[in-house]
Amino acid sequence: MGGRVTTTVIDPATTTREPGPSPAGPRRSRRRGSGGGAGAYVVLIVLALFAIGPLVAVVFNAFKNNAEIGTNPLAPPTSLSLDNFTEAWTRGDFATTMRNSAIICLGAVLGTCLIAGLAAYALSHLQVPGSGIVVGYLFLGSALPVQLFLVPLFFLWTQLHLVDNLFGLIVIYWATDAPFATLLLRSFLLKIPKDYTEAARLDGASDLQIARRVVLPLAWPGFLTVALIVALWSWNEFFWAITFIHDPKLRPVATSFLAFQDQHSTDWGMTSAAAIFMLGPVVLLFLVLQRRFVSGLTAGGLK
Repeated sequence: MGGRVTTTVIDPATTTREPGPSPAGPRRSRRRGSGGGAGAYVVLIVLALFAIGPLVAVVFNAFKNNAEIGTNPLAPPTSLSLDNFTEAWTRGDFATTMRNSAIICLGAVLGTCLIAGLAAYALSHLQVPGSGIVVGYLFLGSALPVQLFLVPLFFLWTQLHLVDNLFGLIVIYWATDAPFATLLLRSFLLKIPKDYTEAARLDGASDLQIARRVVLPLAWPGFLTVALIVALWSWNEFFWAITFIHDPKLRPVATSFLAFQDQHSTDWGMTSAAAIFMLGPVVLLFLVLQRRFVSGLTAGGLK
C-alpha cells in the first residue's frame, strides 16, 4: 500500500483546450478589412470618374460639330479635326485675353502675397490691439458675398477712372483675396517658434527686418499655396472682369466664351475647344505644384 504507484494516462484526443481565439477569427477580420478597403477604392474610383468625366466630355466635344454633339454628346468623336481649335483661338482672341489674364494673375499674386504676408506677420508675431476683432473681421469678409459691394464699388471706380483698367481689376482682386490669404498665412506663421524673432530682436533687428529676413522666408510653403490659389481664382474669375472691363483689348481669358454664343444659339464645339485653352494652363500649373500645394495646406493646419 505504501509502495504502490498510480499512473494516469492522458488521452490527447480528450484533452480540453483553453478558450482562446479560433483561427477563423483573424481570417474573418482580415476578410472584413479587405472588404472595407475594396469599398473605399470603389468610392474613390466613382468620385474620380465624377470629377474627370466632364473634362473627358469637353475634350470629346472639342473635336465635334454641333450636329454630332446633339446626336451623342458623350461618345468619342468619329474624326479628329482641329477646326474648332483654330476657329476658337481666332474668334475668342485668346492671344490677347491670355496675355491680359497673365498680367492680372501676376499682379494679383504679388500684391496679395505682400498684403497678406505683412498682415499675417502683424497678427501672429506682434502685439496688435484688438487682433481678435481683426481676425473675426477677416472671417466675416471672407464669408460675405462679393455682389454686395458691386454698386458702390462701380461708382467709386468710375470716379477714379479705374474702369477698363487692368490695375483697377487687380486692386479688386487684392481686396477680395487678401482676407482668406491672411488667415491662411497666419496659420503658418503661428507655428514658427518665437525663439527666432527673440534672437533677432536681441541682435538689434527691427520688426520689418525680422519679418523680411526671418519670419516670412520660413513660411514659403504658405506663400506658395496662397500664390497658387490666388492665381487660379484670378485666371477663372468672370464676375468682376465682365463688370469692370468693357474694352475687348483688355478683357481676360474668362470672357472669351462670350464670342461663341449669340442671342439664340451657342457653338458648343468651339466652346469646348475654348474651355481647353482656358483649363490647360491651370491644369498644368496644378499638376506641377500639386505636392507642394497639398503639403502647404496640411502644414498650415487648414484641411
